Amino acid sequence: MPFIDAKISIPLNADTKEALKTEFGKTMSLIGKSEAYLMVGIQDGYDLWMGGQKIDKGAYVSLSLFGNASPESCKKVTAAVCNILSEKLSIPGDKVYVTYHPIADWGWNGTNF
Repeated sequence: MPFIDAKISIPLNADTKEALKTEFGKTMSLIGKSEAYLMVGIQDGYDLWMGGQKIDKGAYVSLSLFGNASPESCKKVTAAVCNILSEKLSIPGDKVYVTYHPIADWGWNGTNF
């Protein structure tokens, strides 16, 4: 039951969003999760500041997980996310934050897991 919430400072077209969604989906295997229940949200044209300075090209990617992932798995996902954003959008890794949020209770389809 993962959810990837990506806030990206540059505007994106629908094809680019679709490509990002696909690439983010591939990262799920790195944390032992399935893409089958993955939900992705992409908010482009998002204002971001780092160190008091507005970022022209940057991103904040939040990954909520039902349960936990190991620190090593999280490192692999962070590397993959930074690589995806660099290759697809030319966003440098030092302008990307990736956070992880383990969730104990997750609801779906009128019930909780």
